[in-house]
Amino acid sequence: MKVWGMTDTGLVRKENQDAYAIQEDATGMHTVCVVCDGMGGAAGGQLASSIAVSVFTEELEKILEGDMTPEQLREASSYAASLANRAIRAEAEKSEDCRNMGTTLVAAVTYRNGAVISNVGDSRAYHITPDGITRVTKDHSLVESMVERGDITAEEARRHPNKNLITRALGPDINPICDGYICPMEQGDYLLLCTDGLVDTVTDQEMLFEVIHGDNPETCLERLLDISKSRGAADNVTAVLLQKQ
Repeated sequence: MKVWGMTDTGLVRKENQDAYAIQEDATGMHTVCVVCDGMGGAAGGQLASSIAVSVFTEELEKILEGDMTPEQLREASSYAASLANRAIRAEAEKSEDCRNMGTTLVAAVTYRNGAVISNVGDSRAYHITPDGITRVTKDHSLVESMVERGDITAEEARRHPNKNLITRALGPDINPICDGYICPMEQGDYLLLCTDGLVDTVTDQEMLFEVIHGDNPETCLERLLDISKSRGAADNVTAVLLQKQ
């Protein structure tokens, strides 16, 4: 896998509450990528996302083995996310300022034929090929529930005043369910992990165009960030791009 990552404060926020990590495991068989979007005030959001990233990657490093099946990787990722949740809740008890802190999490653990995706909250994973772009994850949010019920369309959800209200996160929930997906990949396929700061300002089709038809993958995330900033970048913007070799 080739992997690129970026995070930016954006044009409105004074602090960056997003965090990400890219790490290869000791066996050399798996690459772990995780993107988190913190919430709960400046100090709390930054702390929650950084705890989630560090605990998630550290715990996976302890248990990953080269011959693990995709299902085993999915279980390992869910376990690492639960430990990250526990660590955030423990830290939140130490300070009144951090009492309500939390974070989203979207992660990918690669294996020979693809990647296992995990998510809690509304940060997303997209599978991108020359044939199109597919959202792998489902947002745990109020507007996603409204779209599923048929109350609003997906396009209306992008402009809904409550689009940032999430229904599941690490930290606030005692035992948040971590969704897991097995995503087979062909050579040349891409995975894009990103926070809602990118999703809210760049359309899926624009992501597809820049990844597949842009100048080169090395500068793809910079181009997506430029698009976001051209539209105000009201939130932090973070993304990781993987390409299967």
